Amino acid sequence: PGDPSSAAFFAAAAAIIPNSSVTIKNILLNPTRIGFFKLLDKMGGGVEMQNIKQECGEIVGDIHVYWKPLNGINITAKMIPSVIDELPILAILGSQAEGPTIVSGAEELRFKESDRIKAVCKNLKAMGGDIIERRDGFVINQTNKLYSTDIKTFGDHRIAMAFSIADLIAEGKSVLDDYDCINISLPDFFQILNKICI
Repeated sequence: PGDPSSAAFFAAAAAIIPNSSVTIKNILLNPTRIGFFKLLDKMGGGVEMQNIKQECGEIVGDIHVYWKPLNGINITAKMIPSVIDELPILAILGSQAEGPTIVSGAEELRFKESDRIKAVCKNLKAMGGDIIERRDGFVINQTNKLYSTDIKTFGDHRIAMAFSIADLIAEGKSVLDDYDCINISLPDFFQILNKICI
């Protein structure tokens, strides 16, 4: 089955572009791996699990995501383990949500492929986002408009992919300082993105 962490980026694109939808097929739906989709649903996004079945002892199915107005949420330490790799893309969703999105208890983010708290805050601010860095997370307020900029990926595939998704709703076209870092987890990222963004 497909990786829900990789699927999260394409789902986020549909969730923040008005009148968009995407169906991602044959995704692992193990409850410990779909924290991103649970939080997207909590934010008010359109999320539907379809064609659910069991394969080799795992729950597998399709995930249909569609645009709905989002609201900010609190992402606490208890929730962090299930979304640790998706927090950069959740930050992008938070920038488009009404009300603050608060991430706390996420110190581990500072010790991933990059200091992801620093990377998210630096790049979202550069795009015109309203984000406050904290030791263990950040606070994001709704941003009416994002603007293209030079994205510093810090060699981190999750940062590169998250801000490529943010760029879909930005004015202009951003440039990443390292496109190749995405190959670590999803070499076909831009091909898939170009295919679904029609």
